[in-house]
Amino acid sequence: MPAIESVRCVLLSAPYGHAESVETQAFYPSPAYRTTGMVEVVLSDGTVGLGEGYLAVFAPSLFREIVAFQAPRLIGKEATDIAARVRDLRQACDYWGLEGPARHATAAFEIALVDACSRRAGVPAYVYLGGRSGDPLAMYASGGDALTPETMAEELDRTLEMTIRLFKMRSLRGEDLERCTWTVKAAKKRGLEVAVDLSQNLGNTPNLWSDSLEFCRRLGEKSGHRLAFLEEAVGPHDLQGFRRLRAAAATRVAGGETLTASEEANRRVAAGTYDIVQPDATLMGMRAVAEVCSAARVHGVATAVHAWGGPVGLLANYHAGLAAGANLGEYPMLAYELRGEMLEEPVAFAAGRWAPNDLPGLGVRLTDEVEKKYPFRELAVYRTPGRAFSWNPDAWLP
Repeated sequence: MPAIESVRCVLLSAPYGHAESVETQAFYPSPAYRTTGMVEVVLSDGTVGLGEGYLAVFAPSLFREIVAFQAPRLIGKEATDIAARVRDLRQACDYWGLEGPARHATAAFEIALVDACSRRAGVPAYVYLGGRSGDPLAMYASGGDALTPETMAEELDRTLEMTIRLFKMRSLRGEDLERCTWTVKAAKKRGLEVAVDLSQNLGNTPNLWSDSLEFCRRLGEKSGHRLAFLEEAVGPHDLQGFRRLRAAAATRVAGGETLTASEEANRRVAAGTYDIVQPDATLMGMRAVAEVCSAARVHGVATAVHAWGGPVGLLANYHAGLAAGANLGEYPMLAYELRGEMLEEPVAFAAGRWAPNDLPGLGVRLTDEVEKKYPFRELAVYRTPGRAFSWNPDAWLP
């Protein structure tokens, strides 16, 4: 069996987003560069695997330090016993990092080992993880933070071109009712369903559940349509607020994208916190995503894999979601140069579903040319809280 011969942390920063995006205006320096943090493992037979931890988007130097702390625990050990290697990493960190940043780094190592082992086996990662357990992964287009109707319309049209029929937009704490109403109506004219992310993971202080319920009610009245789901509508610790909103809202309630442990996600699922739970492999690992999907099925809860990181994280979530029978996968609409450079084949959709290819592993590559082209930039971090920005509410009125 191959041993883990070497480990390397890789930080790359690449152009991201566009000038009319709330995210790039509010949370990134100008011009916007986004950082992706990866773990590269090399096995004794020369096989290379790549993993990604979402932490590096926000704190790349911390990600690098945790990877350096964990790496010696793996050198020389058997690569194919991935569960044992994850236990090794957790033994090193659980005392001081049972949840949180350390789990991001552990997830990156696990993804890298899945990539390497499935490459070595000559099969796609989702096959290595157990194969299909249902239909191909249905997708939703995740964007909708445009500052003008023209840019929002372009995103809606791109969603149609990708054959996807569900579009998620971001709301400014529910205070941009005209913008949301315009988007729902424009989407419906194109035959698209709409979900709204209220972004209360970033709220300080976050909305009360009753505030989000009122937003949902008013949006329904003004647009004449019901949302597909409402995401992160209260603060991440307000589990009672989630449950109250679920009971009162005329739409499904989603959450859980920041959770770093399957145990916590499963506890929330069992407690009736969400209609849709949103695990992310770059926070908790690919096998943990499968555990959440399994628990969700038991409790009649849907699963939508969150995928807002770089190219490795994107495909790690899709492979994990497909193997585990997730209901939905997220496709980020904001452009990110690193995706085109590192994906071995472009992400493809058919009838609104992810169409996986037969490439071994995850389907990502890292070359010397890519590393030289996108060196790490110290300022390329997602800043929270963000800066103030301006938008024109009158532009969204009929």
